[in-house]
Amino acid sequence: MRGTVFKETMLGTVRLDGETRQRRIRLDLRADADRILLPHRTTRARLTGRVRIAGFADDPGVEGELEVSPLARRRIRYRLAFTADGRALTLDGWKSVTPSRPVESMTVLPFTLYEGDAPVGEGVLRFPLATGLAPFLLSFHFPRLESHAGYLAPRWNGTPGRTEVWYTTLTDPTSGTGIWLHHELTAPTDGSEPLAHGWVAAFPREGEIRHARFGPVRWPRPPDGFAGGGVAFASGQLTGSAGDFHWKLTERPQGPPLFTFPRWSWRRPLLPAAQMLPAARATYEGEFSYGERTLTLRGAPGASARLYGHGNAHRWAWLHADLGDDDVLEIVAAVSTRPGLRRLPPLVFLRLRHRGRIWPRRAERSAIGLLGVGRFRARFGLPEWTVTGRTALRRIRVEVEQPAARTLTLEYRDPDGARAVCRNSESADARIVLERWWGHWRPEASWVLDGTAHAETGDR
Repeated sequence: MRGTVFKETMLGTVRLDGETRQRRIRLDLRADADRILLPHRTTRARLTGRVRIAGFADDPGVEGELEVSPLARRRIRYRLAFTADGRALTLDGWKSVTPSRPVESMTVLPFTLYEGDAPVGEGVLRFPLATGLAPFLLSFHFPRLESHAGYLAPRWNGTPGRTEVWYTTLTDPTSGTGIWLHHELTAPTDGSEPLAHGWVAAFPREGEIRHARFGPVRWPRPPDGFAGGGVAFASGQLTGSAGDFHWKLTERPQGPPLFTFPRWSWRRPLLPAAQMLPAARATYEGEFSYGERTLTLRGAPGASARLYGHGNAHRWAWLHADLGDDDVLEIVAAVSTRPGLRRLPPLVFLRLRHRGRIWPRRAERSAIGLLGVGRFRARFGLPEWTVTGRTALRRIRVEVEQPAARTLTLEYRDPDGARAVCRNSESADARIVLERWWGHWRPEASWVLDGTAHAETGDR
């Protein structure tokens, strides 16, 4: 089953109650529908985005709903919730579709602003055909719909020597604090009782990194997600306590799952390990506290990922980068622990979701190349590590910096008892340059992340 995703920008004016002048207003929205959008039926979609009202509001965490019914009800209705100067407001309006004036009626949106049930302003938004039509049409894509919750269920089937991980990383947009929640099931190779454990960490912009561990405790075999040691992650809810950390968060996925490794490797565990993201882009709401600090999260960007395999690689590096505008980059580079494979260069699995499409098209492409073209390479190190690679028409360079003051070093054990060390930063820096071949290499896109990249290196 496929859905519909598109973006829309509208510009206009609004007059607030008690004011004589009009203020400029701009909406930048993304719509996600769970079915193909067809004009003869009524389709509902989730709205997210940003609202800006000159001198009054600038909320990047807008949420709402869209009803598209141009023939059945002859309207396209928008309802959006946002905040302005600490006030909770709702924008409610619809385009009245008129066959005699199809263009005007489909591009003009009269609306009313409400605070609670009381109207507090009125205005009109317009879709700018000259500048907005091409981006609007190009933004349409029809992703395959998959259940995020279905990928949270435990994979472990009782086989000794396995590790299963649920981990979530996010950034508080207000304070810039990075947050890391790591939930792990370890089934020892000797067949002894599987254990649930993990840790939580905060990476503030200023001050020292703080973390606390939970478990190990007996694995309670939950049917959905992770549970153990008073910590749980299931059905989009992350709750728990560890040391002086306490959290209660709601995860709201913003797009389809992303398979960093080949999709088949998650369904059939033939590789030493596989990684995927049930929520490659998500927002988080709720409270996260540690020590004397309490963060109230609203629209915090982040992601949740899954790992399943025989344990950690011999050496590895990982990056998750939310690039904005629904773009996201995920990298896993690793050297296997298996004899004979340790001497090989790291295999790189890189997945870039850019403008609604994933590059490279197949996950295997970045790891093994094709006819000698496409091999991606990683150079490990700290505080900097890099990944470079190309296919026939595109090439990329990723530079990651994990400053020592913003990197946390943790030790833990693999199923075989071997010591593993990870060096993680939820406030890393990254520079990403994507180029395309047009007779010669030309810049296609570039991103600079200052303290908002999530990165890790590690070894056994």
